[in-house]
Parts: sequence; structure tokens; C-alpha cells
Amino acid sequence: MPADARTDALRSNLARVRQRIDRAAAAAGRDPAELTLIAITKTFPAADVARLAELGLTDFGENRDAEAHDKAAGLPALRWHFVGQLQRNKARSVAEYASVVHSVDRPRLVTALHNAAEQAGRELDVLLQVSLEPAAVGDRGGAQPEQLAELAAAVEDAGRLHLRGLMAVAPLAEPAPAAYARLADIAAEFRGRYPAAAILSAGMSGDLEAAVRHGATHLRIGTALLGGRSAIVR
Repeated sequence: MPADARTDALRSNLARVRQRIDRAAAAAGRDPAELTLIAITKTFPAADVARLAELGLTDFGENRDAEAHDKAAGLPALRWHFVGQLQRNKARSVAEYASVVHSVDRPRLVTALHNAAEQAGRELDVLLQVSLEPAAVGDRGGAQPEQLAELAAAVEDAGRLHLRGLMAVAPLAEPAPAAYARLADIAAEFRGRYPAAAILSAGMSGDLEAAVRHGATHLRIGTALLGGRSAIVR
């Protein structure tokens, strides 16, 4: 697919995603301006990031450090979100480019990110990833709801980190609306204790409507924007 055709395809995809978000917001009685669209560009080239930026997107997410690091180095003016499960040995690299880390799920990672941000001379916004699965499953990562208070306290004690909210991924074995309804209750209780932590990162290409209905503020959209792997243009 020629580059100009790829831009046209991305423009059409973006328009459809924005229409879905607008309809979902209207159905939930919410203002679409409350919602942040994060383009998840994993496996797609930096050229697609640049195209989407030209189309008006400012927020981009990756779940693998090596890929994210390279893209962010070439497009540093954008706002980069790290959304994948993060190992402590990658904290230093992530702290060099990420504005927001969505997947903080254990105290030792809080410490690693704080130390890395201090070394980089930066500050990071962080979201606590809460698991919507039983502890015995945990395939999607995240802390159990009862562990959030300990994690939040660790972040608040880390001078280089700022607690901004929660992130979750809908379980594979449960309908997304039911999972996001439980997440809404968890988020409401959390905001009661931490009023400044107002972000709720939830919703992907297949379930963004349910996420909006249950209070998501940040939507992580990949396939609906960029297509499947067959759509990759280098």
C-alpha cells in the first residue's frame, strides 16, 4: 500500500473510532472531551505514528520497551504511554521517554521507577494496574484490589512519581461490561481516598463502548486504528 493510501486508511480508521467514542459518550451522558484516545502502535512502524500525529493524535502507547524507546527517540514531542507489564530492569529505559506508566502493580517496581526517574532527572505520572481476575489466574497482570492502598502509599512516598489513577484490562473469560462495572466500583472507592487520581485507563478496540459506559477516561486503541498485522506498511 503506497504511503499516501496508508494515510488515507488511517484517517478513515481514526474517523470511525472517534465516531464510536462520540456515540458511546452520548449514550453514557458524558462529554467526549473527557476522553483521551491513546493509539497503541505496537508492531507498527514509526511512520504510522508520524501519520497519526499529522492527523491530530498526541498520545501513543507501547507495551515493549525496545520498540517504544526507538519510536520515542524519533518522535520525542509526542506523549508516550507505557502500557505493558514492566520488568524492573527496564525501568531505567522507560523512565527516559515515558510520560505515563500504566502498569505499576508492585512496590518494588515503584522503587525502581522512582530511582530511574531520579537518574533521568524526570518525573513520571503513574497508574496502578488493578487485576480484574482472581489472584490464582492473573494472566493479564495487575495488583489485587486489596493491594492498591499499599501501592498508592509507595507511590506517594516516591518523590519522582505522581499517582494519577488506575488501569485495567478486561479478562478474557468474562464479558467486558461486567468486568468494567466492577472496575467502576473499585475506581470510585479509590478516588474517594485519592481525589487527584482521576484517570481510569480501560477499553480497547473491541470493548471501548463498555469502558466509556463505566467511566473510562483513557482508551487504549490499536487494531481499530491501525488494522491487523496485514495492514503494516514500512
